[in-house]
Amino acid sequence: MNDTEKTKPADETSFGFRTVAEADRQGLVNEVFGKVAARYDQMNDLMSGGLHRLWKDDFIALLNPPKSDRPFKVLDVAGGTGDIAFRIARAGGGGTEVTVADISPEMVGEGARRAPGELHGGKCRFSVGNAETLAFPDNTFDAYTIAFGIRNVTHIDRALAQAYRVLKPGGRFLCLEFSHVDVPGMEQVYEAYSMTVIPAVGKVVTGDGDPYRYLVESIQKFPAPQVFEHMIGEAGFVRTSHRMLTGGIVAIHSGWKV
Repeated sequence: MNDTEKTKPADETSFGFRTVAEADRQGLVNEVFGKVAARYDQMNDLMSGGLHRLWKDDFIALLNPPKSDRPFKVLDVAGGTGDIAFRIARAGGGGTEVTVADISPEMVGEGARRAPGELHGGKCRFSVGNAETLAFPDNTFDAYTIAFGIRNVTHIDRALAQAYRVLKPGGRFLCLEFSHVDVPGMEQVYEAYSMTVIPAVGKVVTGDGDPYRYLVESIQKFPAPQVFEHMIGEAGFVRTSHRMLTGGIVAIHSGWKV
């Protein structure tokens, strides 16, 4: 946390590099994803050079859904287009069920539209929901996943508390998120690419570069991996860990509910 954030009024927060009223932030985030929903996964390919597919493969391998018919209920938060949910459904056995909760109706609509054409897409159901106020009973899910979504939440601590609440005892929290490059010399190259190329490509593909400018800025504002792991522990999770991928561009965070 930098000095500006420390002195920021309690009713203000960051939206990328901008300071906005806390009450307005979620609406601004929703607007970003509403604009890019139809091209979101295509842009992930372009922005990462396809690497996001390998990161997600590692993420699903770490989740390791059972291949049997044993019931295994997963809540995938902020996964509206279904990319993670469909991967989990394909990897798991007959007992695997995935519920997607995303605050963006446009993203949820995109995922629901794709589901009939996906292998095992019928094991996924889609709902509009806020990570900070999940509409599910306590102790419902065997796993909670969130990929590239936690940094878009206004109150991360509330989202983590909700994750802990809806997981069953013995359930696992897994988060895939952009992180902080830790390879000397690579940081400057990555930052230059992120701040210039990604918004430019976003403008060409979607007609608007501003959403991608926010997404890049939000990565830089996200806590360092050690700080975020501490936050996961503060929410009650145990055996917390994080694993850096591709020189620290992304990290997979894990924790367990007891």
